[in-house]
Amino acid sequence: MKNKLIVLITVSTLLFSCSGPSPRKPVVRKTSTFLDESIQRNKVLNKLEEKAFQQLMKNDSLHSYINSPHGFWYYYNTKDSLATKFPEKGDKVVYSYTIKDINGNVLYTEEELGERSYLVERQELITGLQDGIKLMKEGEIVTFLFPSYKAYGYSGYQKIQSNQPLIYTVQLKKIIKSNSLK
Repeated sequence: MKNKLIVLITVSTLLFSCSGPSPRKPVVRKTSTFLDESIQRNKVLNKLEEKAFQQLMKNDSLHSYINSPHGFWYYYNTKDSLATKFPEKGDKVVYSYTIKDINGNVLYTEEELGERSYLVERQELITGLQDGIKLMKEGEIVTFLFPSYKAYGYSGYQKIQSNQPLIYTVQLKKIIKSNSLK
């Protein structure tokens, strides 16, 4: 009888232990809650930045600001009303610029940044500058007011803080049409 009991226990142990490990069940997270909170934070941030830029423009009676359909504002320091060429996709532009914070403090000077070149819509560049350069003609100097989402956004960059709205003053020195690059 004792042997039968030992055999029964052994067999039942083997049967129940051979089922293998069961997979872990995923942890249920409500991602929609996180996304909703993130969207709300960004809406508040965008409103605060827009309000700050509106105040800056209201206090600046020297310039006529233009509201871009791309989500930023700008004015012409030097405008060329005779030139007709705007940069297009594939054109190479040569430009220089200065970056300031919303209080007018210089973060990067033109000398620090040096002269730059950019293949329009074919190279990486902050979205505000990508859109802004396409509004310029050769020889023009334009000041852009970029909300943080059109500049470096959440990540920031060296002297530029996270979610920092920026003021760029850009001089477009040269447009080299794409057909002359070949």
